[in-house]
Amino acid sequence: MSPAGTLSGDGLPRRVPGEAPALLARNVSKVFGTSRVLDDVTFSVMPAEVHGLLGANGSGKSTLIKTIAGLHAPEAGAELILYGEGVPFPMPAGGARANGISFVHQHLALMPSLTVLENMMLNDLATGNRWRINWRRAQTRIAEVFERFDIAIDPQARVADLPQADRALIAITRAFDEVETHAPPGRGILILDEPTPFLPKAGVDQLFALIRAVKANGVSVILVAHDIDEIREITDRATILRDGKLAGTVNSAETGHDGFIELIMGQKVQIFQGGKAPAVQRPLAARVRGLCAKAAQDVSFEIRQGEILGLTGLIGSGFDRVPEAMFGADPATRGQMVIGDEILDLTTLTPGAAMARGLAFLAADRLGRAGVGSLSVADNMSLPVLGKFRNALGIDWSAIEAHCRDLGALYDIRPNRPELRLSALSGGNAQKVLMAKWLQTKPRLLMLDEPTQGVDVGARQRLFQAMDAAAREGSAILIASTDPEQLAQLCHRVLVFSRGRIVRELTGDAVTKDAISKETLAIHPHTDDQVREAAE
Repeated sequence: MSPAGTLSGDGLPRRVPGEAPALLARNVSKVFGTSRVLDDVTFSVMPAEVHGLLGANGSGKSTLIKTIAGLHAPEAGAELILYGEGVPFPMPAGGARANGISFVHQHLALMPSLTVLENMMLNDLATGNRWRINWRRAQTRIAEVFERFDIAIDPQARVADLPQADRALIAITRAFDEVETHAPPGRGILILDEPTPFLPKAGVDQLFALIRAVKANGVSVILVAHDIDEIREITDRATILRDGKLAGTVNSAETGHDGFIELIMGQKVQIFQGGKAPAVQRPLAARVRGLCAKAAQDVSFEIRQGEILGLTGLIGSGFDRVPEAMFGADPATRGQMVIGDEILDLTTLTPGAAMARGLAFLAADRLGRAGVGSLSVADNMSLPVLGKFRNALGIDWSAIEAHCRDLGALYDIRPNRPELRLSALSGGNAQKVLMAKWLQTKPRLLMLDEPTQGVDVGARQRLFQAMDAAAREGSAILIASTDPEQLAQLCHRVLVFSRGRIVRELTGDAVTKDAISKETLAIHPHTDDQVREAAE
C-alpha cells in the first residue's frame, strides 16, 4: 500500500474516494523522424504525491516531461487531464504556469549572462505585460524567498560566475516559488527533471526537505532521477519507462534496489568491479608539484600508467579544480607537471599544448565546456581526430560518419545517428558521445570531472568497462567525483581533499564506498558557509 493513501480498483492511491489524479497523461506517443521515442504511455500522479520517473538513458523520460510542458506536441490521440479536467495537449505557451505546473528542466533553463535576480524573474518577464520593473522591490522579494528556503546566494551575482551546485539551487528555488505563488491552494504540480546530480549531499537533503514541505501543502511532485536510493527515499510511487514504453509503476518503499534495476533494464545487470591491485611498479604517467588553482592549494601527487586515480571531497574542497588546471582549461596560479622528460608550467599551459602531449579532459558541463550542443554528434566526436580524415580533396565526411556510427555502436549510443545534434540526445547518451570522443584518442592521461552524472545504471557499467579497458592498454585515468560508489568500483587509489589540500589517501582494498564516504565527511565537517568560502 502506498503512503499516499489506499489503492483503488484502478491501482491509484486515493486519500478520499473518487479523488481524481492531479495529472493524467493518457496514450502519449512521440515520433522524431523514424524514431518512436514514446509509445502509448499512460502516466498518472495523485494529489500530494511524490512520484518518481525512471528509465535508462533514451527511455523517453525527458521527452515525456517536455511533452507535458508543451515543448513537444504529442501524436494524435493523446490526452492531458489535470484534476479531472481536460486541457489542451500540447498546452499553449504559458499554459503550464496558468495551470499551476512548474518545471526544473535537465539543463536548468538559466541564462548565464544574467544575474540571479534576473533569472528568478525570467518567467514573470516572459508571461507578463510588464514594461517597467521595480528592481529594488524585486530584489527584496527574492532575498526573502532565498531566506525562507535557506539559500545563501547573492541575487546580484552573475549566474555564469556561480558553481553548478548554486545554479541548480537557483532553478529549483525558482520552481518552488512559482508553484507556491501561482497554483491554487491545495493544488500544484512541481516537475523536477534530474535536479540532484550537481547538488552536494547537504543540497540533496535540503531539496528533499522542500519536497516534503510542498507535499504537505497539497502539491504533487514528479522527480525524474537515475539514483534509485534517492527515489526509494523520497517518492511514494515510481513509474519506469523502457524503450519508450511503460515498464511498470511500483510502490517505492516496497520495491528493492535490484527490483528497480530489473524494471529499468529489463534484465539483471552485472555490476562492474575494477581491480584493486596498486600500480606502484608501473611507469610514471604524470607528476604534479605544488599546484594552486582557486580552491586547490599546494596539491602534489603522481599517477602511473594504467592507474585509475580518484579525487574526491565535499563540494568546494578543491578536488574538481585539479584536472581543469592540469589541462590548462582554467590555468593554475602556481605549480608544475612532469610529463615524460618535460616539465610543464601549469600557469601558462593551454588545452592545445596539453592535447599535444597526450592529455584529454572531459568537463562536467556536457553541453557547455565538454561538448557543443548545437553541433552534430559526428562533429563532437570527430573534433580530436579530424586530421585523420583529411585527404587531397579535403575532409572525408562520409568516412567520419561511418567512424562515428561504429563508435556509437561500440558505446551503445541511442539513437545511433551521428547526424543528430548533441543536444537532441538524452543526458546519458550525450555523455557516452563525449566519453567516446576522448577514449578513441587513447590518451596518455585522461581526466574526467563527474563522468557518470545523469547516466543510468546499465550505461554506467559499460562506461566503467571502457575506462578499465583504456587503463589496461596503458592510459592513466584521473577521475574527480563526489560519487563514492563510482570511485569504489573503478579506482586503484583515491585522494580525499579538504580545504583545498589532499588530506587522506585510500588504496587497494581500503577503496570502498563506505570508507570514501566516511573519510570525506569525517575529515572536516564543513558548514555550508565554509564550503562556499572554499569554492570562492
